[in-house]
Amino acid sequence: MISLPESIRVFERGWLSSNNVLLIDAERVALVDTGYATHAPQTLALLQQTLGARPLDLIVNTHLHSDHCGGNALLQATWPCRTAIPVAEADAVSAWDEARLTFRPTGQHCDRFGFTGTIAPGMHLTLGALDWEVLGAPGHDPHSLMLYCAEHGILISADALWENGFGVIFPELEGESGFAEQQAVLEAIARLDVRLVIPGHGAPFTNVAAALERAFSRIAWLRADPLRNAKNALKVLIVFKLLDVREMRFDTLLQLVDDASVMRAAASMLAPRGEWPALLRAMVSELAAKNGPLEVDGERVLARL
Repeated sequence: MISLPESIRVFERGWLSSNNVLLIDAERVALVDTGYATHAPQTLALLQQTLGARPLDLIVNTHLHSDHCGGNALLQATWPCRTAIPVAEADAVSAWDEARLTFRPTGQHCDRFGFTGTIAPGMHLTLGALDWEVLGAPGHDPHSLMLYCAEHGILISADALWENGFGVIFPELEGESGFAEQQAVLEAIARLDVRLVIPGHGAPFTNVAAALERAFSRIAWLRADPLRNAKNALKVLIVFKLLDVREMRFDTLLQLVDDASVMRAAASMLAPRGEWPALLRAMVSELAAKNGPLEVDGERVLARL
């Protein structure tokens, strides 16, 4: 059983939503990341059950992928809470530019939300009566941040480090650098005294050295053949969409890949446009094999319940 300071509670979420980290002290209640929009009522219910009559005072977003900020709007509508986002995303949120915010390019959605402040690498936040240093974590997302509590050796790592890997390296799909940045972030984590990681997905873990070893091995494997990153990205985005909508006709899925620029970029790396139907059918078959997350019924692709 992993022991956390009394002021920290982790809501471990399933597919679609990132974990939520609740930090409570006498001054305020803060929540790091809010899950996906489809799960926003669940996020709200978890908070209400835990907080009772006490309000949520602050939302902190590690980055603005839809599975980390999709509950922002409902929580802001429920409580007059302040919201801090990565400083590099401020203009895109102010303009609600869904392309720059990656919602439309990934075929996902997020209800519009506002913000009251920004956070950036080098800042310190007091959350749960603990001091947290804000660390940059580009790679998975160029604007992603982590929170590090040196006193307890706790790292809220978002998608920069999981127990088994890390998030898709999205910048590489669109011709930007991401592998080198992910490597550098892992090296930076290795230099810290991290004894407990609260990842964006999966349970908190203490075997940090082993997780880092697996992550270093994976980034080396991806860098050796960037098509591996493209294939993984397309699979992840297809599964995410199906788990959200539950079922989709194959021709609709093909159109989605054509419309969503990140999915289109990944598919373009893997095959010419004329070969996408065969590529997607093969990929869906892989995802349906051996009790995988999807199943196929004629021209319908379904999430396995």
